[in-house]
Amino acid sequence: MATRRKRTYASPRRDEAAAVTRSRVLDAARTLFARRGIDAVTISQIAERAGVSSSSVYALFKSKEGLLLALTQEALFGRGYRAASARLDAEADPVEQIRMTASVARSIYESEATELGLLRGASSFSLALRRLEATLEEKRFALQETRVRRLFEAGRAREDLSLEKARRLLWMYTSRDVYRLLVLEGGFTPEEYETWLAQTLLAALVAPLPGRSRA
Repeated sequence: MATRRKRTYASPRRDEAAAVTRSRVLDAARTLFARRGIDAVTISQIAERAGVSSSSVYALFKSKEGLLLALTQEALFGRGYRAASARLDAEADPVEQIRMTASVARSIYESEATELGLLRGASSFSLALRRLEATLEEKRFALQETRVRRLFEAGRAREDLSLEKARRLLWMYTSRDVYRLLVLEGGFTPEEYETWLAQTLLAALVAPLPGRSRA
């Protein structure tokens, strides 16, 4: 006699309720982290502000570090980043991809400054934040490798660069610290930063075509 399998289905109403709860918890965490600093805030305090149980927070995010990761990913890799990345991925020219990397970097840091600026200010010495930043930097370095390899495979990289040095230069120029020094502290607009970064990446990584100079 065949056994009946239980039907599994996703309830739209249940999914909607879970999304609302997730949003409330993230909003509560963002507010408390910005006011008190990440290390001083507990899961129970976040749950109380969000109007949910602590068990619900753990079920959604596993830990305070999971909450911080979700907040950061939402800020860094939101709509602006996805649009910039889609345009870059659709581009076949490796030189143009290097130039368009400036737009991707701008989308990340502009959104981060808007969404997480107060949080970072209140938690600049947080070990949890530093660990997360180190993980995201490793991810950023890895994601950029394909672009640099394509530049070398097309014979368009500068002759005085190795693949590893080119990767390090791209990673350094597109870092958060450069955006902070130029935009947040140096008076550049995001548009000026993007223009400068695109020109700098091309000069640092791309070999000029024969008969052309950088002047």
